[in-house]
Amino acid sequence: MLRGALAAAVTPLRDGGAALDEDAFGPVVEFLQRGGVDGLLAFGTNGEGILLSVAERKRGLRLFIDAAAGRLQIAAHCGAQTTVDTVALAADAVEAGADAVAVIAPPYFVLDENAQLAHFGAAAHACAPTPFYVYEFAKTSGYPVAIDVLARLQDAAPNFAGLKVSDAPWEAFEPYLLPHLLPRLDVFVGPESLIYRGLRAGAIGAVSALASAFPAEVAAAVREPTEAAAASLGELRAIVDTFPRQAALKRIIAGKGVQLESTVRAPLRDLTPAEATRLDAWLETV
Repeated sequence: MLRGALAAAVTPLRDGGAALDEDAFGPVVEFLQRGGVDGLLAFGTNGEGILLSVAERKRGLRLFIDAAAGRLQIAAHCGAQTTVDTVALAADAVEAGADAVAVIAPPYFVLDENAQLAHFGAAAHACAPTPFYVYEFAKTSGYPVAIDVLARLQDAAPNFAGLKVSDAPWEAFEPYLLPHLLPRLDVFVGPESLIYRGLRAGAIGAVSALASAFPAEVAAAVREPTEAAAASLGELRAIVDTFPRQAALKRIIAGKGVQLESTVRAPLRDLTPAEATRLDAWLETV
């Protein structure tokens, strides 16, 4: 079962985002491990997972797992547009040795409750008995996961272990901290500004995009949660989000001495020269 502070890892790419940069996976993992996080989520929103092929995600997961060598928990985000690809990725994650599997609701088509349950159930069964987590992020998927689906999924999939909830503000996050579900389900906070409030309300950790570039700061905010720490992380995230986020985080990581290009997979875009200059100037003040 996952615990603590996890970084929603970036995915190292090269050739203008066209290929995995296999040599950079090790340095990225080393950076996160030194920063004190407990693990990483591979190929989530921050990792551009939905833009990568099934083969790339299978290969990349093994690169993350090999580099971690048991020092970090590795959760594989296996969400994809189709159930077939999601199931294939979930089953492969078990074969690769991932500690957990997470799946977001497929984007574009708004699935009703029966379709949601069928999709998540198929993914959970594909990776059983490895712990399975629903990744709730209505802004990205286009619709929320129904609360009733989560209750039904508990009965249908014994390995359903919890959720990563990235919804904000608090009013959107709070419904997933359900007293009748929490005894069996672990909730991880996505929005850094909600870490303190989420942990106080029953969440057990965080899966943070910001932790991919600021692992020590996020790890500290999870281990010793305070309102001030969460507010500081929220301000930091707000500034990062004024840039193309994935490219900005990669540039920040590279600026800290990690072998990593800031290139991303299209249709995401890299920083413009002006944005890169502005980001570098801001980093000097952090």
